[in-house]
Amino acid sequence: MPLTIEDPRVVEFDVRTDEMLVNMGPQHPSTHGVLRLLLKTDGEVVHDVTPHIGYLHRCAEKIGENLTPVQWIPYTDRMDYLAGMNMNLGWSLAVEKLLGIEVPERAMTLRVIIAELNRIASHLVAMGTYGLDLGTFSPFLYAFREREIILDLFEETCGARLTYSYLTIGGATHDLPAEILIPPGLAGLTGRSPDTRLSWLDAASLFLDWFEPRIQEYHTLLTRNSIFIKRTAGIGVLPRELAISHGCTGPVLRGSGIDWDLRRDGDPIYTRMYKDYDFDVAVAPFDDAPPEVVVGDSWCRFFVRMMEVVQSVRILRQAIERYPNTEGTHRVPHKFNAKLPRKEVYLETECPRGAMGFYVVGKNDAIPLRARAKSSSFCNLSVTAELCRGVLVADVPAIVGSLDIVMGEIDR
Repeated sequence: MPLTIEDPRVVEFDVRTDEMLVNMGPQHPSTHGVLRLLLKTDGEVVHDVTPHIGYLHRCAEKIGENLTPVQWIPYTDRMDYLAGMNMNLGWSLAVEKLLGIEVPERAMTLRVIIAELNRIASHLVAMGTYGLDLGTFSPFLYAFREREIILDLFEETCGARLTYSYLTIGGATHDLPAEILIPPGLAGLTGRSPDTRLSWLDAASLFLDWFEPRIQEYHTLLTRNSIFIKRTAGIGVLPRELAISHGCTGPVLRGSGIDWDLRRDGDPIYTRMYKDYDFDVAVAPFDDAPPEVVVGDSWCRFFVRMMEVVQSVRILRQAIERYPNTEGTHRVPHKFNAKLPRKEVYLETECPRGAMGFYVVGKNDAIPLRARAKSSSFCNLSVTAELCRGVLVADVPAIVGSLDIVMGEIDR
């Protein structure tokens, strides 16, 4: 005979659960740096997420008000330290706009080559670490194998592997090397002798020839992996309106279906670098996306970066082909202590993580009155609470990883 509520053997319980505050970070592998996420959870369900930043703050902008623009270039390297060349470029263009400097064609082409190589290197790190966030190790090893060759090329160019200070006001510190020893990793992968000597441009072309077919391997390992799709498709959906209202840019914005790329749509002083190049802007939705994918989810943001790697290879091949025949020099003369006029400029460039903006105010002195940076990662991080509300705790690393933030850029 079934029990009824009136049966004395039935005891009523007032079943309730308490919300719990959980710290994820600031020393946590899935927060991509010293980011602290304060999770308000009810069991496994996340009710709210509050990002706490500032653990890497170094007063970079205040330092910029006490140095000449050339002296401040090394500080831009340490903002987005995975894309130092792109940071150098953004600040240099802002100062050139203030001073009215026109960079020759050769310097612009050189900048395109270096910036797009750094974009590939940055997106490789994004791919590899995102795989680690979701529990797979192999893509990380492949990504860093390819990135190592790019860093070898950068080392031959400027002597540095992470913080370069190579792209500077007026162009670049010096021209590309006429001849280098083949990078060790590239020699091993292509079967060349380690003693092979070739021009820097030929080494870069050789790398692209080897690298481009590998992209399909990444898709097999990660993008089309059924477990990866289950962990990212439909998770952390960022609607178009929310992306715009929070100032999201870069792959995060394009993953939500908004066709906006500053290489094509930005300031004329920046877009003229890319105006003669044939490339497409990677934007969701994608025709070959799995059926589970929703525009604006974590999978879309990841896939935008993978498609941008393909487009960067396409731009690089065009730039390498035209570089030997470009006119002008790698840099126009610029005085170290040139006075900055009494006016202000703001300029944004399309960095791997989105629109990185630099604001500079002159005071008729070699040192600027104001030097400010607008971080793409800061704006992209601002949607974390909206994206993580109502998901499981295990989904938080998948969402935060899809934003591809760098804390050096956020805190400065």
